[in-house]
Amino acid sequence: MGRVPWAFRAPQDRPGRLRRAYGTDCAHEHACVRCPVLIIHATERPRLIEIRDNLLSRILEAEREGWLGEIEGLQSSLGHAEEKLAQLDAQISRQQQSVDLGIPSFREIVARTTAVAAPPESS
Repeated sequence: MGRVPWAFRAPQDRPGRLRRAYGTDCAHEHACVRCPVLIIHATERPRLIEIRDNLLSRILEAEREGWLGEIEGLQSSLGHAEEKLAQLDAQISRQQQSVDLGIPSFREIVARTTAVAAPPESS
């Protein structure tokens, strides 16, 4: 008996969560990395790298075994996984940067005083 094609192997845990209203049905309930509504959290980066590496090895296996119809789908998934990884890296780098909101300090607020005109003296 030969090797079992990747399509018939047991699915692994999928990373991320979906952007959708709570309690609604979704065709993407068990979304793969191709899904545009899949959100990957920063803590799941190692799992996404594992998925990318797995896709690379599956592409090599498909080429070696001559499963030409599978190669295109795997390459598409690989492109999406690399895109999600790039998005995640950009998100992580944005979170690590501080932002100056331009809020004035106490000294700047106190230094603003207004002169009160003295009432005219009555004679």
